[in-house]
Amino acid sequence: MDVSESNFETAVLDRSHSLPVVVDFWAGWCGPCRQLGPILEREASKRSGRLELVKLDVDANPSVSRSYGIQGIPAVKAFHKGRVVAEFVGAQPAAAVERFLDSLLPSEAELLAHKGDEVSLRAALKLEPGQADAAVKLARILHARGLDREALEVLGNVHRSFAADGLSARIRLEESGVPDLSRPFAALDAGDSEQALDMLIEAITLARTNRDEIRRVVVGILDELGLDHPLATTSRTRLASAFY
Repeated sequence: MDVSESNFETAVLDRSHSLPVVVDFWAGWCGPCRQLGPILEREASKRSGRLELVKLDVDANPSVSRSYGIQGIPAVKAFHKGRVVAEFVGAQPAAAVERFLDSLLPSEAELLAHKGDEVSLRAALKLEPGQADAAVKLARILHARGLDREALEVLGNVHRSFAADGLSARIRLEESGVPDLSRPFAALDAGDSEQALDMLIEAITLARTNRDEIRRVVVGILDELGLDHPLATTSRTRLASAFY
């Protein structure tokens, strides 16, 4: 599928929240592009339903090309959740293209985590105990049942996840009871992230203890909202101010 500046956001950035989108930046006059294109199309078709391949003519769409720093073509960039997660420049042999595309596909644990039910989540964590999405989802189920120790144990296997760190901090704060954060946590559980963030950031400015634990909760919420979410942008500024 060909994309342009008019539909790039929808066809690539938005779509990449559902599955990886591979963009082939090319031009009609480019010989290596004509060599790489059929290989990309053939290999992408073998992975149909698990990723998508789109093509963007750099001559016809200079703004997008400049935005992503295209200096040489063919340039191939893979997008996931609105961000470039992998890329290469220049014509590549079929084997290299296969490896590149396969690296973008979700693992079995990720596929199980996406299902979201408890049985699937536990199966995902048996395969990958540190799978962040599965751990956070399962920990929320356990936390809702009052099984906080088990929830913390599940989250303890996860590294470099703001969401997991934030949920762990919330559980510890609830256990300590100081300060009382029942209102912002209730708002968060009700899906009102804006109210929850307002109250949590205010709590940081008022708290004498546990300020860093509250900060971890806020950062976890912001991480799940995503970098480009308007609420995340304003809340991040307020969070920084709360510590000074």
